[in-house]
Amino acid sequence: MNLEQFQAAVERILSAIRKVVIGQESAIRYSLVVILTNQHALIEGVPGLGKTLLARTLAAVLGCEFRRIQFTPDLMPADITGTNVFNLQRNEFTLVKGPLFTTFLLADEINRAPAKTQSALLEAMQERTVTIDRESHRLPPAFTVFATQNPIESEGTYPLPEAQKDRFMLKIPMVWPEAGEELELAERSLGEQAPENVLERGEVPACLGPTDLACLRQALALVHVSRQVIDYAVEVVRRTRADENILVGAGPRAAQAILRAARAWAALANRDFVSPNDIHAVALPVLEHRLLLCPEAELEGVRPNEVVSRLLREVPVPR
Repeated sequence: MNLEQFQAAVERILSAIRKVVIGQESAIRYSLVVILTNQHALIEGVPGLGKTLLARTLAAVLGCEFRRIQFTPDLMPADITGTNVFNLQRNEFTLVKGPLFTTFLLADEINRAPAKTQSALLEAMQERTVTIDRESHRLPPAFTVFATQNPIESEGTYPLPEAQKDRFMLKIPMVWPEAGEELELAERSLGEQAPENVLERGEVPACLGPTDLACLRQALALVHVSRQVIDYAVEVVRRTRADENILVGAGPRAAQAILRAARAWAALANRDFVSPNDIHAVALPVLEHRLLLCPEAELEGVRPNEVVSRLLREVPVPR
């Protein structure tokens, strides 16, 4: 697949998504970046902004199997991985697969799950395997997790460990819709064209075949990343480890994520090269959830996105 075919496929995907999801253009594009790079995303936003709807729509448009897990404090690892059940008729144990055995997984309110359950999900995200009774089972190569969390409610939640947050390539913010978008959503919700109804009726056909997604991912190799841009991305990440406001900076995986995301962002913009502007476009969602601020900075009201924006201004931009 060349870049012209890549762009045509992306336009079909975006057109199909917009039949269901109103607005949220940046969230849609960031989600496509995650899918094209075969990574995972943490979606953050208050209830009612369409986080679940976005994940379901992406799965439908890409022709992938979709499952959803509502994380709760009493959710155990076997509830998501599955377990071996003894079959009396066959006199043997039979594996009953859990919801992790899918292609697109929505982990709803992931920060409400206890540590053991989160560790089971972490294995699936990193290794794309599930261990049940000391036996490993492979997940689909395109296994993707979209995890959601509510940023304003902390009661009854378990903060995600740093190791798990580092496995999420991007933290995608879902923002309030514009006035016109909210008006359109309100009008459509009164009739048969409500987004949920359109999705339930199957009016959003799959735009890709079984092998097309793999071809789209391979097409990213056609996007050139210069050594100067690589140096720039690495320097931005290294600056996070020396900043006075940051207690723990981003690790090497962050630099890799920035470059991969920037290459996908450039391809979505129909360009065959990565520019510093692409690094700027993806640096914040890649870095924000990976940074741990100093207590003094938190008391002063400093936010991670402010630190990242300042570092992007301070690091010399390659010409």
